[in-house]
Parts: sequence; C-alpha cells; structure tokens
Amino acid sequence: MTTEVLLVERLDGRHEITLNRPAKRNAMNVELASALVAALRDFDADDSAPVAVITGADPAFCAGMDLSDTSWATTNRGKPADTFSAALRALGKPLIAAVNGPAITGGLELVLSCDFAIASERALFGDTHGRVGLFPGGGMTVHLAEAIGVRRARQLSYTGELIDAPTALRLGLVNEVVPHDDLLPRVRAIASAMAEVDPSLLVELRLAYHRRSVVSAEEALDAELAVSHRRRVDAAHMAAVRDGVIARGRSRLHG
Repeated sequence: MTTEVLLVERLDGRHEITLNRPAKRNAMNVELASALVAALRDFDADDSAPVAVITGADPAFCAGMDLSDTSWATTNRGKPADTFSAALRALGKPLIAAVNGPAITGGLELVLSCDFAIASERALFGDTHGRVGLFPGGGMTVHLAEAIGVRRARQLSYTGELIDAPTALRLGLVNEVVPHDDLLPRVRAIASAMAEVDPSLLVELRLAYHRRSVVSAEEALDAELAVSHRRRVDAAHMAAVRDGVIARGRSRLHG
C-alpha cells in the first residue's frame, strides 16, 4: 500500500512503513494518521510478515501533530488520537522504530509505542505537549516512565527539553545509536533475525513482556511457566535444534 503521505513496502518477512511528509517533518495530519492506522491493521493481518519497521522520510522521524491541520478538531469527535492510539495498542506483532531524526511529542509517543527503537545519530527526542498547551493522549505518561523512569519522564514532560541520541541511549529510550547511513541496514538485519523465529512464538514472547507491565511479577512468572509447558517440545525437535546450532557453529568457524 502506498499513499502520498505514507509509503509501505512489503518485503521478505516484514513491512517497512515510512511517514512521508518531509516538508512538514512528517507531522501527523488527519490523512497521515488515517493511512498509518490502515497500514498497521494491514500488517497485523498479513500472516507472511511477523515484524514491521517504521521510519520517517528524512530529515525527521515525526514532529508530532500538525497543528496547522484544523480538521483534527472535528475528526473522531475531536479525539483523533483515540483511533491512532488504539491501532497501536491492538497491534499483535512486533513493530521496530528506526528513528532517523527528531521524534517530538506525538512522534515520541509513536516511538514509545513500538517494541523497541534503534536511532540514527541525528535523532532528537522531546515531549512538548505542555509547551503547546496539550495533554498527551497517545501513552506518553505511561510509556515514557516505563522507558526511562518516572522522575526523568517528569522532567522531560514538565520542561519540554530535547535530548540527543547518545542521551536517549544512556537513559534507555533507544536500544542502539548508529551512523545515519547505517540505520536502515541495521534495523533490517534485526527484523530479518526476528523473522527467522517461529511467528507464533514471537507473538507469545511479545505478550509475555507486555504482561509484565500490567500484572504482578508473580502472575507474570506463572503465566510464563504455563506457556512454556503448553509449548513444550519433543525429543525430535530438540535434536533438530541441536543439529542446527552445531551446523551454524561450524559454518562460522570455517566461514
């Protein structure tokens, strides 16, 4: 699926979604938000793609809501973020953020809604909801605190300060920072490795990590054990795994 404001490539084992309003720093207007919701649902329904990557057309990842688009006020009863946020929350498969530039306010919420993020050295992050007189509606007050701790999250939201990619890495907001030209190759390599995992196992791993944020540690441990018992494998599977590990080891040794 491709629209003027959103590009989607269906590749081997993944979808690559690109926000494509570079002149507006990929700020979300109603058209882009609607296209992204459709793309996420399309990815979720595609059994051939266990993982998706989302990025922005340079020079930005996403500058947040396009405040010049007055149609926000009359879309979805004045709450356009509801549908967009719901689509991200309903997503059943992993989504990786390839943060190629500034990810501000709603753009930061989009990064935080992904399973994890890899950043270009050019990335910047900030929550400016307060500075423009808006209250977050895309998960900022929950996901930012989970990512970097509640005290640091408060500081960023209360002040609107921006942080650079190395600081985001140090705080745990992103997993890696790479040179700009290496960003997509690195994220594609990660996505390809994920696509080699049994898709149903990948989904259950994702659910297990999500469960830990909504239930107690004891409940999460019990749930993990229950899934482990349910997915218990036989001796033939274990032998195949062993042989595969040995073969890969020999390949690396002689490669």
